[in-house]
Amino acid sequence: MSDRVESIRVSVVLPVYNEEECIEGVLREVHGVLSGMGSTFEILAVNDGSSDRTRAVLLGLVPALKGLRVLTLIPNSGQSAAMGAGFRHACGDAVVAMDADGQNDPADIPALVAALGSCDVCCGYRMNRQDTWSKRIGSRFANAVRRAFLHDGIRDTGCSLKAFKAWVVRDLPMELKGMHRFLPALALMRGARIEQRPVRHRARAAGVSKYTNMGRLARTVSDLAAVSWMRSRYKRFEVKPECG
Repeated sequence: MSDRVESIRVSVVLPVYNEEECIEGVLREVHGVLSGMGSTFEILAVNDGSSDRTRAVLLGLVPALKGLRVLTLIPNSGQSAAMGAGFRHACGDAVVAMDADGQNDPADIPALVAALGSCDVCCGYRMNRQDTWSKRIGSRFANAVRRAFLHDGIRDTGCSLKAFKAWVVRDLPMELKGMHRFLPALALMRGARIEQRPVRHRARAAGVSKYTNMGRLARTVSDLAAVSWMRSRYKRFEVKPECG
């Protein structure tokens, strides 16, 4: 295992839930971008207990896409749990999180990874969002509420496309629902340096969104309370070996 960890530079983590219509195209596009970066890589597709043919599609792609690894959660456990499973199993020095619905553009990955030369986390924020008017308004409101509570300065935490140094995310408490929306806040708790970069956003070409504005807002309020409590109790420290 140690040799494998040292040999992989970039890990891309994609939580996948009922995306049989688009996941093959997304993974082939991600693979093509990573192949052109000149670094060793892996792609972790985390099947979050999908009820359609997503698992079969993923397993069928393994022989064709070198570096593709498939994890399956049983039962369906949510995007945060799926992302956390990918983080824990990732072997790369740099870990990139992105959506599996095709709306994130894999072409932005190299710039986010390169930015880790001057920071620990690089968060994408979506330019020219290709979503409905109601989703854009709902997202802006949720971001404003989060910033008011956490003062994290992140303009678009709903954008899943982010790059991390592996130490930032490897053992985060992602089993708690909704934590994927607060990754920058959790990283700041650990003393991480954060930058933000504009990224492209595309219209969904297939499948359906798994979120609604009302559902997202209701979860955001309770999740904010949980993250605020965690921040108030978190203690950052170093361990200095003295002997042995």
